[in-house]
Amino acid sequence: MSQSRQIIVTAFALFSLFFGAGNLVLPPFLGYNAGTEWYLVALGFAVSAVVIPILAIYGHSKLQGTMLDFGNKVSPWFAVAYSVLVYAISVSLPSPRTASVTYEMAIQPYFDLSALSLSLIYFALVLLFVLNRNKILSIIGKYLTPLIILILLLVIVLGLAADSGPLAASAFENSFTEGILEGYQTFDAIGGVVVGGVIVISIGLQGSTDYASRKKIISKAGLLAGIGLFVIYAGLIALGAWQSGSQEVANRTELLNLLSSMSLGNVGTAFLAVLVALACFTTAVGVVAGTSDFFSGLFGNSKRVFAATAIASCIIGVLVGQNTVGYIIDVAIPALMFIYPITIVLIILSITSERYASSLVYRATVITTIVFSIPDFLITLNFELLPQEILQTLHRIIPFSEVHMGWILPTVLVFILTNLPLFLSRDRKKNHED
Repeated sequence: MSQSRQIIVTAFALFSLFFGAGNLVLPPFLGYNAGTEWYLVALGFAVSAVVIPILAIYGHSKLQGTMLDFGNKVSPWFAVAYSVLVYAISVSLPSPRTASVTYEMAIQPYFDLSALSLSLIYFALVLLFVLNRNKILSIIGKYLTPLIILILLLVIVLGLAADSGPLAASAFENSFTEGILEGYQTFDAIGGVVVGGVIVISIGLQGSTDYASRKKIISKAGLLAGIGLFVIYAGLIALGAWQSGSQEVANRTELLNLLSSMSLGNVGTAFLAVLVALACFTTAVGVVAGTSDFFSGLFGNSKRVFAATAIASCIIGVLVGQNTVGYIIDVAIPALMFIYPITIVLIILSITSERYASSLVYRATVITTIVFSIPDFLITLNFELLPQEILQTLHRIIPFSEVHMGWILPTVLVFILTNLPLFLSRDRKKNHED
C-alpha cells in the first residue's frame, strides 16, 4: 500500500475512532444554548474534542508503545493506577451512555419498551459479542461511519440552508470555556490514550515498519481526521444555534431528532436512528473488550479475568445505562473534572521534547495537576469533604477556577520552574559562545 493511501485509510480510521454516537448529541445542544456565540463554543469544543485527542494519537506515534507508557515517567505504579481509573470510568460512563442514546433515539420514539428492558437486552448482546469476538462488528464499522457522515452532512447543509429566525443570546457566561468543558464529555482524549496504540500497530502491519514512516503517516492522517471532525462538529453546533431562537427543546436527543426530521423527514430520521444505534453498539463492545483485555493482561492474559471483567462491565452498563443521557452526562462531570486535566497534561508531555519532559517534570506537573483538580472535583461532586466556604475561597484565589480550569496556570508554572535550570544553562552557554 502506498504511503498516501495509508494516510487516507488511517485518517478515516481515526475519524471512526473518535466520532462515536455519543458525540452526535453533544454539539447541537451546545450550539442551541450558545446562540449568537456558537462560534466561540465551536472553538472551545474543538480544543478538547479535536485537538487534544489528535495530539494523543501523535503521542502514541512518538512513544510507539502502550497506554502505560503515557504514565511510566511519573512511575510504573502511577501508570497502572491511572490506566485502571481510566478503564473503570470508561465502562461506568461512556459505555452505558451508548445504551441510553440508543434508547432515546431509536427505541423510545417508536416502541413501547422500558429503558431497563432495553439496557438488559443491549448489554446481554454486548457481552455475547465480546466473549465471542464476532467479526461482524468490523464489517459494520467499515460501512457505518461513512453512512453516518453522509447523512449528517446532508442534515447540516439542508438545515443551514433553510430559513431561521434570529439567534438567541448565549446562555453561558463564558462560551469558549463552556465549549472546552462540554468537549470533555466526548471522552475522546481518554479514547486517544486508550486505543491509539492500536493505530500504531495497524500501520506497522500494513508495511510501515520504521519509526519515521509511522510517525509521518500518523501526523498527516491526524491532521486530516482533525479537519473532518471540526467540520462536522462546527456544522452541528451552528445547526443547533440556528434553532435557538425559534424552537424549544428539552434535551440533547430531542434536538438531534428535531434537526434530522426537519432536514430528512420521518423516514430519514428513523434511518439515522438505526445507524446511531449500531454505532453505539460497536462503541460499547469496543470499550468492554478493551477493558477486559487490559485487566486480563495484568493477570497473565487470564481468560477467567477477561470473562469476569466483561460480565462486571456489562452489569455496570445495565445499572447506569437505564438512566437518561442527560443524567449520565451530569454524573460524569466530577469524574471528568479530575481525570481529564491529568490526561491532557500526560498527552502534552508525551509530545514534548524529551529535553523538557524529564521524569522530574512529569512527576511535578502531574502531581500539581492532580492537586489543583481536586477543588473542581469536589465542587462538582458536591461532597462535604471540605466546607463549601473553603472550596469557594480556593475558587476565588486560584486563577481560572471560576471556569473549572484552576489547574492550568499552576501546572504551566511548575513546568517552567522544573525546566528553569535547563533554560538558564542554555542561556549561559549561548552567552559564553557569544
